[in-house]
Amino acid sequence: MSTTQQSADDLIHAIVRDHRDLERAFSEIERHNHSLAYRKRLVDHVIAGLVRHSVAEEQFVYPVARDRIEGADDLIDNEIAEHARAEQLMKELEPLDPSDPRFDEVVTQLIENVRHHIEEEERDLLPALRSHCSDGELRDLGRKVILAKDSAPTRPHPGMPDRPPANLILDAGVSIIDKVRDALNDRRV
Repeated sequence: MSTTQQSADDLIHAIVRDHRDLERAFSEIERHNHSLAYRKRLVDHVIAGLVRHSVAEEQFVYPVARDRIEGADDLIDNEIAEHARAEQLMKELEPLDPSDPRFDEVVTQLIENVRHHIEEEERDLLPALRSHCSDGELRDLGRKVILAKDSAPTRPHPGMPDRPPANLILDAGVSIIDKVRDALNDRRV
């Protein structure tokens, strides 16, 4: 496998790729020239992506950071707190119709919150992981994160455990329920 292929499959690139995908979706949402139905579908898509991304980080990235990076507990606790805040905002959005003025307010808050989180993560956490994990470990973590996203819940669940082993056990069951709800409500995420 080439060095380019190796680095493209590692944890850092997987996380950054998610961040860029989210940023593209945020920019699309901010254009405001969409039908209300399309805005709702786009926000639902972003919510599902954010939940999956957060779950994968909490299952695999943050435990490794706590283990490998001396003094990382405060940094990781902050990351988890930011996830919790985003999850609360996503939960607020669930019942809102896109015609409700609160919808745009909460979407704006969510985007600002996540952009701040992305900036901190890319500035602090990801470089620290790059320097404390081998290339092989980063590739392994990248694969785990990608697989975790595939089986993660698609809706916010504030109050769910955010640390292993509880999150590893409960996220799988909640994911099944979310996917059934998505199918019943024709929510394409």
